[in-house]
Amino acid sequence: MDLFNQTDLFGSIDNPKTKKFDLPDADVTLFEGFFTKQESDRLYKDLTEKILWQQDQIRFYGKMIDLPRLTAWYGENNKPYTYSGIPMNPHPWTEDLLFIKNRIEKEAGVNFSSVLLNLYRKGKDSVNWHCDDEKELGQNPVIGSVSFGETRPFQLRHLTRKDLDKVDILLTTGSFLLMKGTTQHFWEHQIPKTTREIKPRINLTFRVIA
Repeated sequence: MDLFNQTDLFGSIDNPKTKKFDLPDADVTLFEGFFTKQESDRLYKDLTEKILWQQDQIRFYGKMIDLPRLTAWYGENNKPYTYSGIPMNPHPWTEDLLFIKNRIEKEAGVNFSSVLLNLYRKGKDSVNWHCDDEKELGQNPVIGSVSFGETRPFQLRHLTRKDLDKVDILLTTGSFLLMKGTTQHFWEHQIPKTTREIKPRINLTFRVIA
């Protein structure tokens, strides 16, 4: 299956390399180099050091276990959020987060109210198959995903169409992945584990809380 349409440009700070994926029941676009290498390195360092990271736990077969990553929730004070049974109360926006938010909003055409940050410290840190379809996100959630640090594969698979292959998208530092429309109704995604020795990665998924 040809995953890309004719939009495939050599990127620059004003015109990042753009890949629009030709997927049924989905609207997914990748902007590679959306943030410059200099911006990405600075933001990775600042977010690592300044974000109030926390170790969440989930119940698994009756036991509480650590999530295989660190998380943080930032945004508007009146926009709490719950995922995987974990209630999140937002910290106020930081200067770095507002810089990232303002940049991607111009491309996404929406005003994001909150962001969930994930710090994948090593290859065994991961997130399992899921859809970002919580009721707080509205009918057709718009998800803006920004990555800094180590490149990790972002995998997508259709919930009902078993004839469709799994899709692998490499999220490089400074990349911006935009998911819109009915994507969260028909596709689920994950960041798989790897046994390779790799450096940490920070991912920010900006959301609109209804």
